Amino acid sequence: MNATAMNRWAPALLLAVWAGGARAQLKIAYIDPLSGLMAATGEHGLRELQYNAERINARGGIQGQKIEVVPMDNKLSPQESLVLLNKAIDEGIRYVMQGNGSSVAAALIDGVNKNNARNPDKSVVFLNYAAVDPDFTGPKCSFWHFRFDANSDMKLQAIMSSIVNEKSIKKVYMINQDYQFGHQVSKTAKELLKQKRPDVELVGDELHPLAKVKDFAPYVTKIQASGADTVITGNWGSDLALLIKAANDGGLKANFYTFYAGVVGATNAIGPAGVGRVKVVSFWGPNAKDVPAKTTKYIQDFKKKFGPGEDPYTIDMPTILEMLERAAAQAKSTDPVKVAQALEGLKVDGYFGPVEMRKDDHQLIQPLFIGTFAKVDGKTVKFPGDGSTEFGFRVDHKVDGPATALPTVCQMQRPGT
Repeated sequence: MNATAMNRWAPALLLAVWAGGARAQLKIAYIDPLSGLMAATGEHGLRELQYNAERINARGGIQGQKIEVVPMDNKLSPQESLVLLNKAIDEGIRYVMQGNGSSVAAALIDGVNKNNARNPDKSVVFLNYAAVDPDFTGPKCSFWHFRFDANSDMKLQAIMSSIVNEKSIKKVYMINQDYQFGHQVSKTAKELLKQKRPDVELVGDELHPLAKVKDFAPYVTKIQASGADTVITGNWGSDLALLIKAANDGGLKANFYTFYAGVVGATNAIGPAGVGRVKVVSFWGPNAKDVPAKTTKYIQDFKKKFGPGEDPYTIDMPTILEMLERAAAQAKSTDPVKVAQALEGLKVDGYFGPVEMRKDDHQLIQPLFIGTFAKVDGKTVKFPGDGSTEFGFRVDHKVDGPATALPTVCQMQRPGT
């Protein structure tokens, strides 16, 4: 090839090399438990994230950049999570995602804030898909943190809207994990019971170690001895599955109000004994009326790939990536600061109704559902719960997004202010 031809082709060759190198440039570090008792929960979230990254990549990625998910096993440890955060930053990763454990999320928020203050050229955005301590969008809010799940106060308000009308409830026992999320659930639930059901007697307020209890029989014995007719629990992962299993084995007849009975391992643990007794509050409502066609297709496609026994119940995974895609398009950039600014106030059609990333505190406002455990009947329960083919959750009540919103005390400090 002569010099003239080389000059003519050089720009095209450079463009091809640049484009090839850009295919996997938008990396998202997934920092969650991938080993230990909570591994099943972390692995499920990872599958959903990877599945949705593939969907975005199939249509060209985000601003021409393919998404690459980088799994990082934090073993549910805040200290290990900070090590992994620094590793991700050193590797040039500017987006991190986490959801399991508010103690972990608190450490990551602090770590991200400190990094971004010291190294503004290496700023990181934290996409929180499930850590629901309300303080994260309250007094501890951060410009760099966005929460895509409803916080625990929002969920408890929805639960209380159901409890208010259940006059058969006389005695309530609370059991939660002994860390900041469990403490918040206990605190707010007690306050709401006093406000809305002062006639109800609180007969127990138990806290147990996070992801360490393998046999909940002693706790169930205490619940039975208290005479409780209702249990409120924010437990998740193995702590919920094992609690419900022990309740069934011990013949506990109390009703359960939960945050996570529809997720990995819980549905099988509940079994026939939970029909009509176990309730859940969630942004996941596949058996609701008027589910959008895109949502039904999403569920069917997911089950086709991973099997009929697995649910895409972490429905904020597609929401997160689609809002990230939309924000980057508006910013015409994948720069974390510009994308974060575009995410503020962003509204999209979610999978169960309109959603909005509230600018004031970076809390996603979205519909919530109250469901009751029931047999699949093809009518009120078309989709079974995760891990089951016989049982799922009948939707009793839907709370539209605006009705879930609570006031915030967040005083957001934004870059440049």
